[in-house]
Amino acid sequence: MKKKPADHDERIAKLTFASVYPLYVTKVERKGRTKEELHQVIKWLTGFNERTLQKYIAGSETFEQFFAKAKINPNAHLITGVICGYRIEEIDVELTKQVRYLDKLVDELAKGRAMEKILRS
Repeated sequence: MKKKPADHDERIAKLTFASVYPLYVTKVERKGRTKEELHQVIKWLTGFNERTLQKYIAGSETFEQFFAKAKINPNAHLITGVICGYRIEEIDVELTKQVRYLDKLVDELAKGRAMEKILRS
């Protein structure tokens, strides 16, 4: 696995959700999935409703603020594997792990994985 730079976790914490969201949309739509499916995945992980999610899409909150308000799904620990060169199970900074959970779910959606498998149901 990659050795992460010293400021890696801090950089992730300071990214705004609104700046990364369009990249998620582009990634899933390019692979034939929909924005609605992306929202379903985000809401499953965070416990947010559509109104709250729209507020974050339009807002300037950092990932740190975004995940501080989230109620992480109790099955999120079932999200495992490698994303961006890091093994999720080995990430010890909780916020970084939560962001990587989201990255992994978006990745699985883009790869055409069945929704019931993505949502660990």
